[in-house]
Amino acid sequence: MKVAILGSGVIGVTSAWYLAKAGHEVVVIDRQSGPALETSFANAGEISPGYASPWAAPGIPMKAMRWLFMQHAPLILRPSFDAAMLRWIVAMLGNCTEKAYAVNKSRMVRLAEFSRDQLIALRQETGITYDERSQGTLQLFREQKQLDGIGKDVAVLQADGVPFEILDKAGCIAAEPGLANSQSPIVGGLRLPNDETGDCFKFTNALADMAKAAGVTFLHDHKIKRLVQGKGSIDHVETDKGPVDADAFIVALGSYSPLLVAPLGIKLPVYPVKGYSITVPITAAERAPVSTLLDESFKVAITRLGDRIRVGGMAELSGFSTNLPGKRRDTLEYSVGSLFPAAGDLGKASFWSGLRPMTPDSTPVIGSTHIPNLYLNTGHGTLGWTMACGSGHVITDIVSNRKPAIETGDLSIARYR
Repeated sequence: MKVAILGSGVIGVTSAWYLAKAGHEVVVIDRQSGPALETSFANAGEISPGYASPWAAPGIPMKAMRWLFMQHAPLILRPSFDAAMLRWIVAMLGNCTEKAYAVNKSRMVRLAEFSRDQLIALRQETGITYDERSQGTLQLFREQKQLDGIGKDVAVLQADGVPFEILDKAGCIAAEPGLANSQSPIVGGLRLPNDETGDCFKFTNALADMAKAAGVTFLHDHKIKRLVQGKGSIDHVETDKGPVDADAFIVALGSYSPLLVAPLGIKLPVYPVKGYSITVPITAAERAPVSTLLDESFKVAITRLGDRIRVGGMAELSGFSTNLPGKRRDTLEYSVGSLFPAAGDLGKASFWSGLRPMTPDSTPVIGSTHIPNLYLNTGHGTLGWTMACGSGHVITDIVSNRKPAIETGDLSIARYR
């Protein structure tokens, strides 16, 4: 079967790899000149299944109000007359209950754990390298109330059998020796020893090269205009370079996915949530992180990628804007500078922003639609890198009419009807 994948970020490329391995003819279409040049380009670098948590959680509405007035705010809201933004916010707030949080987190962890296992298998099979490390993730708490509030997350980790450690200050420093130089208070942390890190851009490009060698065709510099329906199914995708036909079509366009499928009567509740990152060259390796640290106070991830430190985070609701305000860089520099002072040259850091495709319940949308040959693999939010291999494996099983290795019924768009 010929399968057209729309989008060559980490989700589209991993989907292409697994589909090609399953024996399908695969073509990937993207407006950019190469793979992973948008949201997958400079993300935080963490592969953290245990920290796969919904943004919508009990207490978030009150926290969000406080965050809006913080100097280094993890949440930034740019009010506008954007109906899609308002619908998304209302739906997200509707998921801020204990029951919804437990359901959403459980299915996110299920997919993320499966994805991590598939990534390990892929690495063993192919020898792919991408500045990877397998040294765990540390969620760092600067305040006692943060440490006291981890009960619901620990309960889900225990229920799903995810190994974890609750650490005091000394334990945090033992896990991340660079924290001995911290200029900020450290109360404790929650560590997941099985988590990994790696450069998503390097991974996606390396896997794309392997996919090409396996027969996948990449049509870059092709602007996707629309999906054209025939008799009850999609006939072809129209691009600025002409039509591309296929037997099945997978939409993996991140935040732009809803715009493409809306004319087909598909209401996909995915909205762009802007994130920022800086990439800092390391100048003192002994002061730098050894893996990934999550700064709970500012919702910032600090990750070691070879001879660089990637610092990423924040959530900004501002539509499809990708501008780079200096205040956002200040927050990232403060987080890494206060915890790992003099570890890298902040003056030489590169600054980037990307649009994370978020759903109101933080769970991606993976599966079929009411159109028989149209599928979705999008809405991964901040966890596209964490969930990529699992998502590619799952969508391959669904398209191939095979039973997926994990439960996928609650991942499809049907859950919003």
